[in-house]
Amino acid sequence: MNSPNFQAIYVMWLRQLKLFTRARSRLIANIIQPFFFLAFLGLGLRSISLPGLSSRFGYLDFLAPGMIAMSVIFSSMFAGISVIWDRQFGFLKEVLVAPVSRISIVVGRTLGGSTVALIQGLIILVVSVILGVKISFIGLAPALIFMLLIAFFAVGLGLSMATRLQDPHAFPLLMNLILMPAVFLSTAFFPLEGISEWMRYLVYIDPLTYMVDGLRGFLVGASSIPLSVDIAVTATLCISTTMLGAYLFSRAEA
Repeated sequence: MNSPNFQAIYVMWLRQLKLFTRARSRLIANIIQPFFFLAFLGLGLRSISLPGLSSRFGYLDFLAPGMIAMSVIFSSMFAGISVIWDRQFGFLKEVLVAPVSRISIVVGRTLGGSTVALIQGLIILVVSVILGVKISFIGLAPALIFMLLIAFFAVGLGLSMATRLQDPHAFPLLMNLILMPAVFLSTAFFPLEGISEWMRYLVYIDPLTYMVDGLRGFLVGASSIPLSVDIAVTATLCISTTMLGAYLFSRAEA
C-alpha cells in the first residue's frame, strides 16, 4: 500500500493536464500577466540604463527570465487549489479511500502541476524570443531542468497551503499575499547590484531571488549570485516543500 502505484501516478498526472486544457481562462490569465510585463514594461524601458544593469544586456533581456519564473510559480501554485475543489465536490474522499498509497496521489499531482507550469513557462519563453530577447541556447537545457525544480517547489508549497484550507476563495488571496511581495523582491524587475544595502538583506532571504537569478544565469548569462548557490538553494527548497506537501497531504482529511 505504501509503494508507489504507477497507474495512479499516471491517472493523476493526466487529470491535471486535462483540467489545464479545459480551463482555457486559467491558461490565458497565467500567460497574459507576464506577457503584459514583457510587452509594456520590457519594451517601454528597453533603452534605459538601470543602476547595476550590465551594458551587455537590455532591460527586456533582464526582465524575461523573471517573467518566465513568475509564470511557472503562479501556475504551479494553482495546482494546490484543485485539492480544495476536490474536497468540496467529494472527489478527494474517493481518491483518499482508493486502494493506492497517498504518495502515489501526491507524486501524480506534483508531476501534473509541474508539467502544466513548464508548458506555460515555455510559452512565455517563446514569446520572449519573438519580442527579441537574446536567449543562450547552450543554457536552454539546464534552464528547463531548473524550471522543473521551480515548479516542484511551487507545487509543494501550493499543496501544503491547500491541505490546511477549506475555503477555495481564500487560497488565491493567500497565494497573492505571499507571492507578490516575494516576486517584487526577487530581482525579477531590478538588478541586485542597483538596490540599497538595507534592501539586499530582504532580497537575500527571499527564496524566489535564487530561482529568478538562476534562470537568468542559464538563459541570458547574467546571474548576480553564483549559479552553484542558486542551484543548491533551489534544489533544497524544492525537496523541502515537496516533502512538506506530501506529509501534509498524507494527513489530510476528506
